Amino acid sequence: MKQAISVLTLGVSDLRRSRAFYERMGWKASPASQGEIVFFNAGGLVFALFKNSALADDAGVSALGSGFTGFTLAHNVDSKEAVAEVLQQAVAAGGTLVKPGEDVFWGGHRGYFADPDGFLWEVAWNPLWPLDGNGHLMLPA
Repeated sequence: MKQAISVLTLGVSDLRRSRAFYERMGWKASPASQGEIVFFNAGGLVFALFKNSALADDAGVSALGSGFTGFTLAHNVDSKEAVAEVLQQAVAAGGTLVKPGEDVFWGGHRGYFADPDGFLWEVAWNPLWPLDGNGHLMLPA
């Protein structure tokens, strides 16, 4: 298997609400979106929203379960100040502030918000991991 992720799909409880949230965050849905699934281009991978019950059915597993999902999504920004800006934007779009921006031991600054389904997003500025001209994260060689 190649070291790559092509699509990241979140199972959401209310597709219309989740789509509206991400669109208020400035994301543009792809024309490939249809019916019960919404696609967004996300810098080299596809980010998708799919009705939770339909996604579970598609995978052949139970849709029941709650609590911490065991993962977070992350969005890196190019400055310490941008962390607060994105967190404020998320709250204004209908998200929940989970942890305000704070300096962290590794020299960066980060905070967390939750989308309308409770998926956690870390917003981070890491001076050791620069972003390229397209806003893509560049790990050190």
